[in-house]
Amino acid sequence: MKGSIRLFRIFGISINIHVTFLLLLVLFLSGGIKWLVLMIGVFFFVTLHELCHSLVARRFGIQVREITLLPIGGVASMTSMPEKPIHEFFISIAGPLFNIAVVVVLYYPLKTLLGPEALFHRPFSTATWPLTIAYLYWINLILALFNLIPAFPMDGGRVLRALLAQRMSYQKATKIAVNLGHLFALGFAYFGIVGFNVILVIIAIFIYVAASNEELQVDLKETLKKFRVRDILSADFFTLNSDTTLAKVLELIFHSHQEDFPVLEGGEMVGFVTRREIISGIHSLGMQTLVKDVMSKDFPKVTDADLLIKAQK
Repeated sequence: MKGSIRLFRIFGISINIHVTFLLLLVLFLSGGIKWLVLMIGVFFFVTLHELCHSLVARRFGIQVREITLLPIGGVASMTSMPEKPIHEFFISIAGPLFNIAVVVVLYYPLKTLLGPEALFHRPFSTATWPLTIAYLYWINLILALFNLIPAFPMDGGRVLRALLAQRMSYQKATKIAVNLGHLFALGFAYFGIVGFNVILVIIAIFIYVAASNEELQVDLKETLKKFRVRDILSADFFTLNSDTTLAKVLELIFHSHQEDFPVLEGGEMVGFVTRREIISGIHSLGMQTLVKDVMSKDFPKVTDADLLIKAQK
């Protein structure tokens, strides 16, 4: 994600912090050391929450590149979305279940250590260290409940879509979860404006935009499934020979709308050259440089019979 700084890597996943997080850091620092410890603890549990999603996703063959910590939570960047609803269900539920497990496992130890007074009577205070620890403990329950809201982009929205997709199309199931996301966003915005709560307004904007983007991505994916590569190929598509000079390629660019060219030898594709590689080659090597000297030899391949969704991947 743009504007992020890498903190460390774990299980091959990069854990990043977004620069906007620094604003939250300044806010918490003004509240003293207990608020700072509370903030670090919250994002520790958020990171573990996202790691649970990521590790379950890996179990189903989905790679996770990075986890980015934002002021309003964490985002795991997956290379693809789960193909089967049941996979999405388990991936989505893993995070909230982790937070619930923390609450269950630590209940009796913290009740014994802190006492009922700190754990129950004043659970959201940083007046003392026991109260601060209790605050952090209960935040896990808040994280679980908030993420289980049945609306996008929360985990509960994905769980809902996974369940609905068992009975209807994936696109329709997404539409229902997205509409619920919009309703919750409007509700958060209303209470945020009425109560002069900037955080609620920011959360509302994030939910609304994220839900809309999810719907757009699913609509695009479903559309791409309906067409094949041949349906969008230009009728006057040019190919090159590896011994073609860059001067000749430049001439083709000027007299056509094509900027990227496949390179063929004996009817088989052996390379691919882009406009950027052509211009760079001319500047560094000269106009008479051959295509084979600047073309890319490692590239993904599709046939004209493949679906566009495969080409997009």
